[in-house]
Amino acid sequence: MALETELKLALSPDTAKRLPKHPLLAGITAQRLQLVNTYYDTADRRLQQKRMAVRFRKKDAEWLLTVKCDAASPGGLARRNEWEGAAQPGQFKFSLVDSPKIRRFLESARRELQPLFTTDFTRDRWLLTSKSGSRIEVALDQGTIIAGKRQEAICEVELELLDGHVDDLFALAQALQNKLALHPQGGSKAERGYRLASAIGLLPVEMSKAAVEPTASALAAYRETIFACLSHLQANEQGLLASDSPEFTYQTRLAIRRLRSAIRIWQPLLPSSYVDNFAPRWRDLAERLGAARNWDVFIDECLSPMLKTFPQHAALSTLEGHASEHRATARQASRATMSSRSYSQLLLEFTRATLTLPGRKKPSLLKFAPLCLDKCARRVATLAQITRDADPEARHDLRIALKRLGNAAEFFSPLLPAHPLLAYLAHAAALLDRLGRLNDLAVARQLIAGINGDLPHELALGWLAGQNDLLLGELDTALGDFLRHQPPWRMR
Repeated sequence: MALETELKLALSPDTAKRLPKHPLLAGITAQRLQLVNTYYDTADRRLQQKRMAVRFRKKDAEWLLTVKCDAASPGGLARRNEWEGAAQPGQFKFSLVDSPKIRRFLESARRELQPLFTTDFTRDRWLLTSKSGSRIEVALDQGTIIAGKRQEAICEVELELLDGHVDDLFALAQALQNKLALHPQGGSKAERGYRLASAIGLLPVEMSKAAVEPTASALAAYRETIFACLSHLQANEQGLLASDSPEFTYQTRLAIRRLRSAIRIWQPLLPSSYVDNFAPRWRDLAERLGAARNWDVFIDECLSPMLKTFPQHAALSTLEGHASEHRATARQASRATMSSRSYSQLLLEFTRATLTLPGRKKPSLLKFAPLCLDKCARRVATLAQITRDADPEARHDLRIALKRLGNAAEFFSPLLPAHPLLAYLAHAAALLDRLGRLNDLAVARQLIAGINGDLPHELALGWLAGQNDLLLGELDTALGDFLRHQPPWRMR
């Protein structure tokens, strides 16, 4: 078995033409290969569900059988177990897999395996050796994914660490990125092929829990948490760029918010240079995506109920037209942000810095987590008492603190009793729902004021005021329910 470590970087066809002229590659003769890969799975996609891939590869005149156990690719980084050996198409000799559990699973599916999609591309490859002796393959792949009558272009660079240090892999990627527009790519060719074969378009991807071990060090848990956030973020990138669905914007901002919460929660253990560098850059990115989300919420959750109640009201129809124009402009700005070179550089730099954080084994997660949770809970309790007086600024502060507490409880969930945690998070979610809707109403009033001061907005503002009063009436009950609930990390 080989452990494959590589960085995947997307690029445009024009950039691909300039790649061989980069100073690190110029003067080195590239080896060109034609690679045709056919991927197999069962009709019910059992391999895909296990994040595994089986393919036959034609490499010039040679045929190879490859088995991969895929993994998420935060910041373009992928580490997979891979087995490969000579074979003839259709002859599934899984004896090459030295993991008994994986081999048994593959053998159980052998008779049901059928071709699903094909990747056909040209690979230009260069072999580089870093100053520290690391050997890295640079592979430029250009071609097509084919699934029946559907096709999708391939244009990407893969940097594979053949031997040496993973930091050298990132150093090379950043050196290439300094002169070329390269974007860390989250999805593999196989993932794109499965989507194409299923004839399913881009769908919003919800967050998944990090693979945090209770016995891990606090810093190891931080890395896993950050990589889960990055995977969540990158899984929704293409949807935000290509779709008008508000859910892609929501999931993108949620991933960034959770990532920022993780930096804040683990800050006492992180180098100040790391926090000072990245925390402001992630905050700025979140703020640049905020306008699109605000307009989505205003139109879909505030204005839509008004239009249903007063369908013939001319001022509301005019307001809807202006709001739609503002939303379109905000979406264009969000797409420009997510397509920017600065975002691509942030992903690569942040992934590298997180992966190479100083290896501190202490404190353990078991000691660190309760201290963090208590700190977050105390902040929430203090702000909750202030919020009882219905101060708008305090409500906003409480909402932020409650989100951070909820994120911390989710991050540390492997350490907490499952049922009490679910109950605790449910009460927190109920309170957050009311605080969030109150915040949405406040933002809606600001958006209306900024659209056009000459339009008659009395009906809209009156509606928002009525909704605000109703929610304020519910807020005290939600606060009391949450504060009376025993935090699961304090249970004995």
